[in-house]
Amino acid sequence: MNELQFGNRIRQILDEGTRLDAHTTERLRAARELALERRRLAPAGAPAYAGGGLGSIGDGPRFSRSLLVAAVLLALGLAFVYSAQQKRRVAETVELDTQLLSDELPIDAYLDKGFEAWLKKHRQH
Repeated sequence: MNELQFGNRIRQILDEGTRLDAHTTERLRAARELALERRRLAPAGAPAYAGGGLGSIGDGPRFSRSLLVAAVLLALGLAFVYSAQQKRRVAETVELDTQLLSDELPIDAYLDKGFEAWLKKHRQH
């Protein structure tokens, strides 16, 4: 039994087991005719897919554009977060440098081994 015979046999079995009312049969016939008409109107070589709603497989270019837009927005968001973090780090460094330079304690004192002793003495006042 080849493929065509096998397919015809399955169709016969399904037809025998399916008794549909006239309304359902008519709707199925109209849907089949519409599908065949759409197939005739489709460009040659274009793949035919079931569905047709937004985001279906046949919407390749639209899907690619939306993916590209999402990737660009993600990249812009990441660049903004990185920039904000860099600005915060620079501001913290500037604040620390300003405190060190404006303090009455000389910068060399931070390198001195007696620094802790000076801090303890200064805290007691």
